[in-house]
Amino acid sequence: MERRVAERLRGALGPLGLEPHAFKVGWYNAVVQPAFHLPYPEDTLAFVILSTPSMFDKALKPFVKKERSKIIRDPVDQCISYHLSRVKEKFPDQRVDVMFDYEILPSRKPKFLAQTAAHVAGAAYYYQRKDVKHDPWGKKIYGVCIHPKYGGWFAIRGLLLFPDIQVLFLEQPAPVDCVSTEEKRIELLEQFNFHWQDGRYRDIIEVKERYSEEQRVYFATPPAERFRLLGLTQEAQRIEFQ
Repeated sequence: MERRVAERLRGALGPLGLEPHAFKVGWYNAVVQPAFHLPYPEDTLAFVILSTPSMFDKALKPFVKKERSKIIRDPVDQCISYHLSRVKEKFPDQRVDVMFDYEILPSRKPKFLAQTAAHVAGAAYYYQRKDVKHDPWGKKIYGVCIHPKYGGWFAIRGLLLFPDIQVLFLEQPAPVDCVSTEEKRIELLEQFNFHWQDGRYRDIIEVKERYSEEQRVYFATPPAERFRLLGLTQEAQRIEFQ
């Protein structure tokens, strides 16, 4: 069952520059605090959805062109929401729940820990200070996921959960440890925490694909000004930021 679902998802999302990676809810719940537990049985099938560098041209720009008059909030969020909601139509006989990376609980905590989900699914390695043997920092250090193909040039966009599908024998894949030396891990975490704006951490490994110059400019631009880069109207911009 998992294979059939995964194939259908790859067929629907792959042409959009989106990657689905399967995991069991229990793998995720076992490594997060109870406040972040997903409220499903531990053998429930789930997928974490990544956007790759090609998503910008394959999904976002066509979406903006087609749905121009309907975009009233963050265009990327609305694009991802649109496509993941459409994916649910591919499974008319299954319940499919969707969680997005931007959603928060009433407690102001995120609905799920995106980087942890990517790690347990084997999609990307979540490097944290615990991965450094001789910790050189005396302050809070945030972790970051690195993809074996895209480095840091990707994003975690959401979860698809299939409550009616239990996968007792799904084997957990280990994420690729592509930043394997102590020196490189320290470099990665320092670049991400102290120099994230310049994006150098994204190239901590040799990547096979990265964001285009147009895409880099878009994400480096303050959100209030991104509408203009996509050719959207000032009316839509006012709706978003009023």
